[in-house]
Amino acid sequence: MDNSSISPAQIGASGVLLIQYRLPKFGIESAPMTTDAGIDLVVYSPRLKDAVTVQVKTCLRPKPAGGTGRPLLDWKLRRNSPAQIVGIVNLEADQIWLFRHAEFEAKAQQMTETNCHFCLYVEPDYHPTGVTPHVRDMGQYKLENRISELFGPPHSN
Repeated sequence: MDNSSISPAQIGASGVLLIQYRLPKFGIESAPMTTDAGIDLVVYSPRLKDAVTVQVKTCLRPKPAGGTGRPLLDWKLRRNSPAQIVGIVNLEADQIWLFRHAEFEAKAQQMTETNCHFCLYVEPDYHPTGVTPHVRDMGQYKLENRISELFGPPHSN
């Protein structure tokens, strides 16, 4: 896939659309916001009979840590984001993880007064020893593993 000319806005829109594509497969509805107020999607869960707000952050592909290190994915979030849920996307691999806002902040490796920065290593054979985890360690946060917890258990028929 040649995505050398994809703009940052297109990268972000692709992440939002990927999440919107996957949620209905679990019976969850969503609608995009028309302006960027720190919320990208309003997600309605018929299971909870309630709406939840989601901020989506998208990384096109891994890049070298610090410019020359091992490849990693990274996402930055404003600490005062009004969204309840943070969805992070690895666009290259169509991967989605969902975090409550507080969980994202707790996992972030770098914090400033205004932002938090979360990273994941991606090399299959690499086993990090520091604070930055590997994508294989994030299974519990994958979209498909968070549906019941964040949006309610499926109704039994």
